[in-house]
Amino acid sequence: MIPTRTDAAPRVRCFGSVNWWGVWTLYHRELKRFLKVFTQTIAAPVVTTLLFYTIFSIALENRVGTVGEVPFVVFLAPGLIMMTILQNSFANTSSSIMVSKVQGNIVDVLMPPISPLEMMCAYIAGGVTRGMIVATAATMVMVFLVDLPFANPAGIAFFAVSASVMLALLGMIGGIWADKFDHMAAITNFVIVPLSFLSGTFYSIERLPEAWGFVAQFNPFFYAIDGFRHGFIGQGDADFWFGAAVILVMDIILFLIVHRMLATGYKLKF
Repeated sequence: MIPTRTDAAPRVRCFGSVNWWGVWTLYHRELKRFLKVFTQTIAAPVVTTLLFYTIFSIALENRVGTVGEVPFVVFLAPGLIMMTILQNSFANTSSSIMVSKVQGNIVDVLMPPISPLEMMCAYIAGGVTRGMIVATAATMVMVFLVDLPFANPAGIAFFAVSASVMLALLGMIGGIWADKFDHMAAITNFVIVPLSFLSGTFYSIERLPEAWGFVAQFNPFFYAIDGFRHGFIGQGDADFWFGAAVILVMDIILFLIVHRMLATGYKLKF
């Protein structure tokens, strides 16, 4: 019998400058987490979007007629799709971090050799993936109900992804800050939902009184929805490039905030 060595030092795995394996593992976990409850995370938002479309099209189509040069239902559909993207991207990252904190398994994310930047990338990718899946499903259903023109596909993709990143980052901030589910529900009900509903999803801000129209221009959700809608119908309430710049600046600011929170271990390690 050949003796075996029991005192050999364990092999150290070298990850290089970026721990791609760690990023993929965390992202894969996030992907499996929301796909496991598909009816709640994918099917339910699509059904909700269709319900909003049905209610508002029946209630307002005959009264409004057209918005600018497009029928009201064509104007409405992109706003509903973007609202679904925003809410689901936020829900994915916020719920993931919040549940991990409450259950005490957040240590499984903090202990491995993965940097704050790598952790952020995995969580953001998970939120964006959920947002894009829901958006794709909702759009595929909408095209059977509405004649969407798809005027600028590149603009549609840009605002879909950049806005999804923005809400995924906001979800991380909320999940890290919140100490219990009541805090998370407060952020969702008193911040995310009102900003989504008051951002021109169901109407053009040109119809608002001058004062309220001015206030709406400070809502970043407005630029996300307006730019996304511009990609479909070729017109919007704000300048397309200005809206794109606003979303990019918001992404950068939120990215720096989240990175700082993770790097210092704010409400995660202490």
